[in-house]
Amino acid sequence: MEYVYLTEEGLQKLKDELHELKYKIRPQISQKVATARDHGDLKENAEYHAAREELSMTETKIQQLQDRIARARIISEDEINTDEVSILNAVKVKDLRNGKEYEYILVSAEEANIKENKISVTSPVGRGLLGKKVGDVAEIQVPAGLLRYEILEIRI
Repeated sequence: MEYVYLTEEGLQKLKDELHELKYKIRPQISQKVATARDHGDLKENAEYHAAREELSMTETKIQQLQDRIARARIISEDEINTDEVSILNAVKVKDLRNGKEYEYILVSAEEANIKENKISVTSPVGRGLLGKKVGDVAEIQVPAGLLRYEILEIRI
């Protein structure tokens, strides 16, 4: 089984989303299906088929969330060290091509949010930074070419 590493906050977001889908969204969609079914001939009832498709997608999302929650492992700050880049580290890097500095927080795919500089450890940049130490140069192949980042700082 492959674990999903999350913060306490990340796990709570998944649980909240699951609760919303199961107890608010799914009942609303089920009602749409029932209403559309009452309109007669199901073979030519586009409203019915659309509602069934929406219900199917919602059920799939519920199953995916339940699976992630079941595989979740909470990471606390006590377990994180700053000797080398790992999940939940904030990493300051310098782009050796243009001299600009960037800071990323490495998180699970479920918690990634580029607006908050949170990148997934499974993304090309995240994978390229994992295991590096201050002073190391990470060479990371991305669709736009080769990135060369010098690790300036690792912190929690």
